[in-house]
Amino acid sequence: MTIKLHCFGESGNAYKAALALELAGLDWGPVFVDFFNGATRTAAFRALNAMGEVPVMEDGDLVLTQSGVIQDYVIEKTGKLGGASPEARREVWRWVLYDNQKVSGIAGPLRFQMNFLAKDKRDEAVIGFLKGRLASALGVLDTVLADRDWLVGRDVTCADLSCCGYLYYTEPFGFDRNEYPNVDAWLDRIAALPGWKHPYDLMPGRPSDRA
Repeated sequence: MTIKLHCFGESGNAYKAALALELAGLDWGPVFVDFFNGATRTAAFRALNAMGEVPVMEDGDLVLTQSGVIQDYVIEKTGKLGGASPEARREVWRWVLYDNQKVSGIAGPLRFQMNFLAKDKRDEAVIGFLKGRLASALGVLDTVLADRDWLVGRDVTCADLSCCGYLYYTEPFGFDRNEYPNVDAWLDRIAALPGWKHPYDLMPGRPSDRA
């Protein structure tokens, strides 16, 4: 049975789940969520996920939400992307939690403020604060990646797929790959993996659809 992932292309959090499903080789398909026209606020969507967020994964009768939980399910179902030992698995989750709080948790609202919020509602003080927080978090990634190819172990894991979730988008949000050479090389390594796709190619929905 094909796994369904409720998602849209602009969502970095949905991308983390979609990329894990794709790279693990699972049979899955996207279900477009029209976020910008209020789809996540409808009663039907809230019945699926009371949090009103994507991603939402359906595998038969199983419904999971939150990208990290879906990634964990992919690891359990396939034995892939979770590290080679219990110690590595814990290290993977250390990075997933770091990403949720420090990287994606900052990049997501910053990118929304700078690109998708109406110009008269953008708060420059908030944007400046978030840019500073994101630069600090990316500096940590760049330092750690100076002497390794992957965040955990000798192969790609969900630690990498989580932390990269927002970093392939080209809309401006204070991230310049040239300023983080080790992150830049790491993103190239991920993009070279068999099955990798840009978020706008992996999931339906992109800004040009609304232009």
